[in-house]
Amino acid sequence: MAAIRMDGKALAAKCKETIAQEAAALERKPGLAVIIVGDDPASRVYVNSKRRDCEECGFYSEEYALLDGTPQQELIELIELLNGREDIDGILVQLPLPKGYNEEEVLLAIHPDKDVDSFHPQNVGALTIGRPVFLPCTPAGVMEMLDEYGVDPAGKRCVVVGRSNIVGKPMALLLLHRHGTVTIAHSRTPDLGALTAQADILVSAVGKTGLITADMVKEGAVVIDVAMNRNQEGKLCGDVCFDQVAEKASFITPVPGGVGPMTRAMLMRNTLEAAKLHQGVK
Repeated sequence: MAAIRMDGKALAAKCKETIAQEAAALERKPGLAVIIVGDDPASRVYVNSKRRDCEECGFYSEEYALLDGTPQQELIELIELLNGREDIDGILVQLPLPKGYNEEEVLLAIHPDKDVDSFHPQNVGALTIGRPVFLPCTPAGVMEMLDEYGVDPAGKRCVVVGRSNIVGKPMALLLLHRHGTVTIAHSRTPDLGALTAQADILVSAVGKTGLITADMVKEGAVVIDVAMNRNQEGKLCGDVCFDQVAEKASFITPVPGGVGPMTRAMLMRNTLEAAKLHQGVK
């Protein structure tokens, strides 16, 4: 039997509707500032999408488009200015930054209580000990999808393919906090297929088209494809060979329309939570 497609687009719309209702009850609109450096087309698409998300949720938003080559100190000074603004609850620097910028230094400049991407070491540490202020957007979106479709990680064998600070590591932590038995695989993992074939829940976040084939997936597994790639024809796709894996899995996320919309919805949720924090609302 073919897998059930996990509809991230529909779930994201439902999440944003709830967020909009909560935002409307606040004394002040949540405010998000987005900084983009350079003219990368993919980054521009993402920034435009976030602006629309803010409109749908009733948020106040500002965009700062800086030229590639803007001195890093000028970028950091802008962040420090936004850190001090009471009407700005969240600050997001669109990644990747162009060559020549130190991303770590730039992200460290964002105050932890405005770090709605949850990249700051203070927020990463809070997540590690199970006391997060904000949840990393993509892993949080995955957990929302699992909950929506009744997939409980407790007692399940979970394999996360990818060890990035943005997705792989925090994804493993969230599954672990929900009592999954978690393994992280990566580029140096020998016999990857033997490991993934043991997974009840398989999350792939590598960025390599065709990485996960049907023979690497356990019958009835839940398969979450976080990657966003383009194949030789220029079509958007993930790491998973969707058609063949869908014949074995019980649930599967499509690309596009799966995890991507949920990542953006979770950014809106983090911005709402930041606004509540700043307004003293529990």
